[in-house]
Amino acid sequence: MIADMEIVADGVVRPVADDPERFDAFIPSPCVQNHAANLMPLAGGDLACVWFGGTQEGMSDISIYFSRLPRGATQWSPAEKLSDDKGRSEQNPVLFPAPDGTLWLMWTAQLAGNQDTALIRRSLSRDNGKSWGPIETLFPEQRGRGTFIRQPVVVLDNGDWLLPVFYCHSTPGRKWNGDEDTSAVKISSDAGATWRDVNVPGSRGCVHMCIARLDDGSLLALYRSRWADNIYQSRSADHGRTWSAPVATALPNNNSSIQFTRLVNGHLALVFNDSSAKDATDRRLSLYDEIEDDLPPVLAGDGSTANGRTAFWGAPRAPMTLAISVDGGRSWTRRNVETGDGYCMTNNSREQSNRELSYPSVKQTADGALHMAFTFHRRAIKYVRVTEPWVTRAAQG
Repeated sequence: MIADMEIVADGVVRPVADDPERFDAFIPSPCVQNHAANLMPLAGGDLACVWFGGTQEGMSDISIYFSRLPRGATQWSPAEKLSDDKGRSEQNPVLFPAPDGTLWLMWTAQLAGNQDTALIRRSLSRDNGKSWGPIETLFPEQRGRGTFIRQPVVVLDNGDWLLPVFYCHSTPGRKWNGDEDTSAVKISSDAGATWRDVNVPGSRGCVHMCIARLDDGSLLALYRSRWADNIYQSRSADHGRTWSAPVATALPNNNSSIQFTRLVNGHLALVFNDSSAKDATDRRLSLYDEIEDDLPPVLAGDGSTANGRTAFWGAPRAPMTLAISVDGGRSWTRRNVETGDGYCMTNNSREQSNRELSYPSVKQTADGALHMAFTFHRRAIKYVRVTEPWVTRAAQG
């Protein structure tokens, strides 16, 4: 049975027997559940990965973990725990190597399964992640909405920093379900000392905004859809100060995270689940319907929100797909990285009943390699290294 497969999380990067251009590893972790990986190349050539781990998303034992693949090495380091709040679930870590050499770590912290209580925390490293400073609150909790992050900071040619965020809005008397989430960009023109908000118009249901600068200097943003229909996109031609309203692309989305990055040759690399609600035979009430608290869950599809749309949970989170675009995101060439049934009607990792392949991250290093990390059955973070031709040659063949 798939859920009973052995996972050797020793961090060793091994060639794949029947695929000589591909190398895989499971990153070491002491946790039952591991989710929401983010990769980042570091100064000096090391590759870092951060994620959250514990027993189950939303529980207060969920903390942030860090592992490193040193330059030239073939084994990821043992996981290092970087946070430990006994009252909040700490999630969605993001690394940012600032231009001054400081390495930022940012993450969310929420009460139980209530993302509308989330705030953003930060810790800084001045030695490339070998040690970390005190934990600070970067963006405090706001009444009526939580602030969430998932995607990396983008530094523009004018020096501005862009941090994409999404806001989890509260509905009085109801538990958060994602129905009213919206996206925004926080912009800093003073190296992170102060930030101003730019809301993305018409972005209800569009979250996990990921931004890349195109060859013409404009910005492309891609979004996860709470409706589990398609990946959405919007664009900015003024350094992120205004955005077009998100519109659906031809690519599917299953209400799970995506990520894309601009390659050195100007092409784009995107990792996502090539599936949507159309592939689902069942659905969940909410992401946290296994966690009890004082508010009843929102009933899926009850039509009580604005325009009647409600977030769709439970669409299969598989396959994990890598796609390349040579025309600024207008068309994509795809190849599956991992396949499976993507069963995710539960977040339970202790009973190994989840089989999702989800929350991918993709980065390119100076040698041209494409590095990916993603959730494997909520039990481990899987690392995969390939190249752009690995995708394009397969599509041509």
